[in-house]
Amino acid sequence: MTKSEQGRYIILGSIDGILAVLGGVIGASTAGTPNEGVVHVGIGVAVALAVTNGIGSYLAESTVEYAKLAEKERPLLRRLTGTKIERVTKRKIYLDSITHGGASFVGSLVPIVPFMTIESNALAVSIAASLSALVVLGIYSGRLSKQNIVVSVVKMVILGVLVVVLVSLLGCGH
Repeated sequence: MTKSEQGRYIILGSIDGILAVLGGVIGASTAGTPNEGVVHVGIGVAVALAVTNGIGSYLAESTVEYAKLAEKERPLLRRLTGTKIERVTKRKIYLDSITHGGASFVGSLVPIVPFMTIESNALAVSIAASLSALVVLGIYSGRLSKQNIVVSVVKMVILGVLVVVLVSLLGCGH
């Protein structure tokens, strides 16, 4: 797996984890759920995201990578089953899946931890921590893509603010 491919799954998983769980904790917290309940909701979403993103990546990558393998087999007029090429393909699929699922889980912890560690203002700290994590992710994305880091950061933060505003406007934030 190349650095940019691994980066893709770190970015995708982290965004999913941070923002899906942030939406859940905003909804649970503003509905009056105690911090312990918010943590339970967050962990439930974190586990579900890690499993579905990891398995989803496995299924999608298996489809794509085995299609590429079949394209390589055609001109060779032979199957590549059991060869080093197939072993490298399988390794890539597994690493992509673990990276995507793992990044989803780790990202999910960002909005949850404030509810585990502080009594008051946990929601505000959770939102701030999530937006801060998106800044770091934007820097990583900009460096990885060799694009403008400021633009990458702004895109990530806008996405985070959009989630906070939408969850709030939909009545989950009142």
